[in-house]
Amino acid sequence: MPAAVVRPVTSVDVALRAELLRCWTDVTNAGGAVGFVPPVTEDDVVPLLDKLLEGVHSGRDVLALLVVDGETAGFASVVGSLSPLRRHWGTVLRVQVHPSRQGQGLGRVLMDGVHRIARERGWEFLHLTARGGTGVDAFYRGLGYQEVGRLPGAIRVAPGDDRDEIVMACPL
Repeated sequence: MPAAVVRPVTSVDVALRAELLRCWTDVTNAGGAVGFVPPVTEDDVVPLLDKLLEGVHSGRDVLALLVVDGETAGFASVVGSLSPLRRHWGTVLRVQVHPSRQGQGLGRVLMDGVHRIARERGWEFLHLTARGGTGVDAFYRGLGYQEVGRLPGAIRVAPGDDRDEIVMACPL
C-alpha cells in the first residue's frame, strides 16, 4: 500500500480547493455516488463544494483529507450538529477516493481517519447515507456501520430509476 495519511483540515486555500474540485468531478464521472449523476463538469460541482467548505471554514465541520505519496487522493466531510442535544453526533458526507487510487484499500484508510478525527472532536457516533443499488453499504457495514433506516426511492438518478437512501450509523 502506498504511504497514506488522513489529516483534519479546517482551512482550505485556493490550491487545495482546486484539488478537491478535480477529485469530486473525477469521482462522479467515474460513477461514484457523491451527490451527482455523471457526466458533470467542475462548474456543476462548485456550488456543493463551496457549501461544504463554508461549514469547514465556520469551524463546525472538518475535512478529512486523504494524502497519498504527498498528493491529495480523496476526502470526506464530517459535519457537526448545531443542536446542543446532538453535539455528540457527527454526519459523514461525500466520502471519496480518486479513481486513480481506488482498489488499494484507501477507502478504509480514509474512513479510519474520519473515525479518529471524529473521536478527537468528542463525537461518540457517526451517521451517513449510502445510495441503494451501489453496494457501498456493504463497505460501511465492514467498518462497523449498521443500517438504521431506509428512505425508499429517495434518490432519483434518472427518470424511472429511483434508489433507496440507506441511513447508517456507527458508535465510535
